[in-house]
Amino acid sequence: IISQHLSTQPEPHLKQFPELPKSQYTAPKYKGYDYDKIQSLRKSYLTPNVASYYKKPLLITSGRMQWLFDHEGRRYLDMFGGIVTVSVGHCHPKVNQALEEQLHTLWHTTNIYMHPKVHEYAEKLVSKMPGDLKNVYFVNSGSEANDLALLISRLYTGNYEAISFRNAYHGASPYVMGLTAHSTWRYSLPGISNGIHHAMNPDPYTGIWGGKHCRNSLVQTTRNCSCDPNGCCEAADKYYEQLEQIFKFSLPRGKVAAMFAESIQGVGGSVQFPKGYLKRACELVRANGGLFISDEVQTGFARTGENYWVFQSHDIVPDIVTMAKGIGNGFPLAAVVTTNKIAECLTEAFHFNTYGGNPLASSVGIACLDVIDEEKLQKNSLEVGTYLLKGLEKLRDKYEVIGDVRGQGLMIGVELVSNRETRQHLSAPHFVEIWENCKDMGVLFGRGGLNANVLRIKPPMCITKEDADYSLDVLEIALKNFLDNTKIH
Repeated sequence: IISQHLSTQPEPHLKQFPELPKSQYTAPKYKGYDYDKIQSLRKSYLTPNVASYYKKPLLITSGRMQWLFDHEGRRYLDMFGGIVTVSVGHCHPKVNQALEEQLHTLWHTTNIYMHPKVHEYAEKLVSKMPGDLKNVYFVNSGSEANDLALLISRLYTGNYEAISFRNAYHGASPYVMGLTAHSTWRYSLPGISNGIHHAMNPDPYTGIWGGKHCRNSLVQTTRNCSCDPNGCCEAADKYYEQLEQIFKFSLPRGKVAAMFAESIQGVGGSVQFPKGYLKRACELVRANGGLFISDEVQTGFARTGENYWVFQSHDIVPDIVTMAKGIGNGFPLAAVVTTNKIAECLTEAFHFNTYGGNPLASSVGIACLDVIDEEKLQKNSLEVGTYLLKGLEKLRDKYEVIGDVRGQGLMIGVELVSNRETRQHLSAPHFVEIWENCKDMGVLFGRGGLNANVLRIKPPMCITKEDADYSLDVLEIALKNFLDNTKIH
């Protein structure tokens, strides 16, 4: 497959077929249904909206740390972490052990009875939170967490209207689908908008305003701007004025329930906001009677390296924080963390989650927190992420098809374009050619952005600099193959 794409030799410092970094793990031989049988069952019994990556979807049968293995035993470097979900590594031995021990003790009671693990876990989790964020409600997914956060904000404030950003993703349940501002994720049904307003997305790369001094990022855009690198960001001022317009014209005066913001947008393509913008937005929301809700579903748990939670890089302490994905390393687990005062509003009626905080999930959650600390994964995310970002910046400066590189730590986006000056997104067929070629060489990148032209790089936080080098080599070969064989108009 690879040879069909390689019509020319790569540059001298690159190998034509880069050698995968070594792994001490050997995948067990797969003994289940064959590939064609799985394809047939998927088509027959899974709902048709369940889509797969790649022209020939992968059949993944095992995983270990940063590695995935298909049914034929081929190894892949997982640079997407199960959609930013595998935080400490596939089948991490300590997490496996914690789950196995709990399996032999107690699976489920619901919270009508006390069991030790949920209390141990709650104490350990809130110790990672700043300020008065000391009350937690456990659920099972990010959509559930944001669903509950919206409910809490409306109960506590007595207000109904809520705000999120265009290009935001906050889940797909009927209650929060309106918060998600991607047409591709919204069904045409009454009630979806549900009192929700979408603010202009403050994107320094593809937005109306922004430039090379606007982001809190190791790598800046190549757009020019007149902002002071060490001072006020004019783009932030202008996007803030647009947010004010919603308060002036679209909301009841002084009455908003909440504003939701991903600390770095995930599904939208790893978009970072202008410096200082989110802090001012938080102040505006509170001045109008609302709560500020940080969605850390994809960004939390030390992924960005500099901070445990990315809202800390915006110099804010939210009223509510939602979290999922990396919280359980792939186990169904999520949480809503808020203050005791705000949480009191839930006592107005009986509210219950059957599986939230169950013994199995709580044991996994405790183990994940321990591994992040014991293996210094926050430090690793910063060091390897910085190394990777610098390498990607060099590729951007070398290849016009890379329009932007952005992110913090191991929360990275690489936006591919057909025209760097206009920032026109690379077409789907062209993007797929590069993306598939990377897969053929053993590297799995994610895909995001409204136009699906952003490589999403969010691997397990255990990856090494050797893995980063391999990913960079593979991406460069794929880019060169594409440019040697394609004319972009």
